[in-house]
Amino acid sequence: MPELPEMENYKCLLQEKIQGKQITGVVIQREKSLNLPTEEFVQRVNRQKVLGIDRRAKYLIFHLDNGDHLLLHLMLGGWLFYGNTDEKPKRTVQVQLSFGNQHLYFIGLRLGYLHELSTPQLEVQLQHLGPEPLESNFSLDRFLHLLQTKRGALKTMLLDQEFIAGIGNRYSDEILWHARLLPEKKATELEQEQKVRLFQSIQTVLRQAIQWGGYMDEAFYQGDVQTGGAKNNMNVHDREGEACPRCGNPIVKVEISSRNTFYCHICQK
Repeated sequence: MPELPEMENYKCLLQEKIQGKQITGVVIQREKSLNLPTEEFVQRVNRQKVLGIDRRAKYLIFHLDNGDHLLLHLMLGGWLFYGNTDEKPKRTVQVQLSFGNQHLYFIGLRLGYLHELSTPQLEVQLQHLGPEPLESNFSLDRFLHLLQTKRGALKTMLLDQEFIAGIGNRYSDEILWHARLLPEKKATELEQEQKVRLFQSIQTVLRQAIQWGGYMDEAFYQGDVQTGGAKNNMNVHDREGEACPRCGNPIVKVEISSRNTFYCHICQK
């Protein structure tokens, strides 16, 4: 499932490609990906200008000039492609937004969705989310304050979107490896120095992953060399049995909170 770095990468690329442009056509192949009947969705979205694109947690928000918004969550298997009809991937497209002869294809939205929302509806949809870990107001002091309310395993804590928004299964593994902390370790067992290290690792791992373009396998447009660079820079996630880049011991896999979790049992303490 795309996490904060992947959606931030998409946000930046979409700002370059479609911000300020008018939607000239809407094609819906799967009505279940929407929150409205197809005809109503098309009526509300078609001919609207995309004023801007923002990210909140694992969501993308397209701001339309009628004051409404499109809220995208890709969930498991969803991805985006931008290009003309000749460049379109040979995959089933659930939703297509056209910008002249260029099109934004929403692919793999079997679990994901694209909802048309008013501002009050959008606020309700996002009100449960915790703070953004890369915003300037997410300070060490704020992180330490939030930690006081947590009692469970660090892995589970990082996955909690009401605690911190945007971190999922993949980057929680990478953050804990970077911080040299075991995923099963309880938040209440952390010493002050470990808390500081965890905060710093959240910042470092997420920022690096954004610079590498996230982990997505599929390019966003033809010739895209940015998207997906983080996948080859993973240290532990999905690398069971491989040598830990730090100590050389085999990476192990366990299940925590019904999630496959990868870590080094030697250098994570």
